[in-house]
Amino acid sequence: MKYLTNIALLGFVFFTSCKTDTKTQKSTENTSENSSAESTMASDKETSIVEKIAHANGMDAWATVEELKFTFNVDREGNPHFERSWIWKPKTNEVTALSAEDTLTYDRNDTDMDSTAYKTNGNFVNDKFWLMAPLNIMWDKNSITTEHTAEAEAPISKKMMQKLTVTYGNEGGYTPGDAYDLYFGDDFIVQEWVYRKGNQAEPSMTTTWEDYVEKGGLKIAEMHKNDDGNFKLYFTGVEVNAE
Repeated sequence: MKYLTNIALLGFVFFTSCKTDTKTQKSTENTSENSSAESTMASDKETSIVEKIAHANGMDAWATVEELKFTFNVDREGNPHFERSWIWKPKTNEVTALSAEDTLTYDRNDTDMDSTAYKTNGNFVNDKFWLMAPLNIMWDKNSITTEHTAEAEAPISKKMMQKLTVTYGNEGGYTPGDAYDLYFGDDFIVQEWVYRKGNQAEPSMTTTWEDYVEKGGLKIAEMHKNDDGNFKLYFTGVEVNAE
């Protein structure tokens, strides 16, 4: 079987985001116990913010999801369109990666993935984090530290919003140690975010979260754009099959 190439998108920082997805650790997205477990690394107040964001974005509906389909797209000025498609069955953690060149199905619970599946899973981890970061952060509660700011200026709109800073641990996952600043209103729906590679002070990438749709009880931001609009990361073909 041909290897599904991890294409480096020219001219922008492309990151893999869900830090607890490792080669040797089973995924826990489909277990209600893990999605509601208390974090050992965040205060009760900070944990409640994580929970509120997750529930506002459809955490209560996640247990009913049988299959999730989506296509991850990137358009950047001066570069060709890029996309890759996924079919995920979270109850069994089976993933099918679809590209113009090949199709690969693998088990994310496999603690001994071959190199092809492992690299493909890195792409999947990145893409599903963009698709539903609020739920991923809830699943990752035991691997993060958080800091909540009641009022902060959002970097693109310049509006005053709440901010949650999420920092991943320095070990495990595909790119450990990264940080994210999520900006949201009183409805706990993310409107903008900043990615900071390795928890550096300066932003590595800043985008909007917009064009929300509801699919199977999940709230999905289908569009992410940078300040000048010459970078767009968006989702098409989002389908949620639930019980």
